[in-house]
Amino acid sequence: MGTSAEEVFDLFLSLNRDYRLDIIYNTSGSSGLNTFLEPWLLFSIDEFAVCDQSLEYSTATQSFTETLTQKNKNLLAELMIMFWLQQTVQDVLQMNNFITDRDFKIHSNAQNLTAKQKAYNDKRSEMSQKLVSYKLRDSGLWTSWWIQDFENS
Repeated sequence: MGTSAEEVFDLFLSLNRDYRLDIIYNTSGSSGLNTFLEPWLLFSIDEFAVCDQSLEYSTATQSFTETLTQKNKNLLAELMIMFWLQQTVQDVLQMNNFITDRDFKIHSNAQNLTAKQKAYNDKRSEMSQKLVSYKLRDSGLWTSWWIQDFENS
């Protein structure tokens, strides 16, 4: 058997802190949390088309058929963050901020949404660059170019 989805989920959780995930874990345990996180992994698998390994995934066993390298697990976790941010931006209920007092004040809904959109766009740009770098580094093209061999590239 290959890599368990839980390994990618653990990396995702180490990069992302959200009270909603804590609540799901506390009420449903790790299996409930894994089931909740699986759609973001599936989106990430589709986005990671340039992967140098097979990303064939079984939802029944929540595992990949192949043992993934650490680099590929890291990229999948970061892609999950991108899709998590996208979901946060598109969540209409998140726009309703009611809490305000002397010690704690939330900015307007428009400012909140703008900040979330910026975070999502920044992450999307970062991931796009990482995927391009990933593919170019592994293609061997730059080795030929480094020694000025443009014909064999």
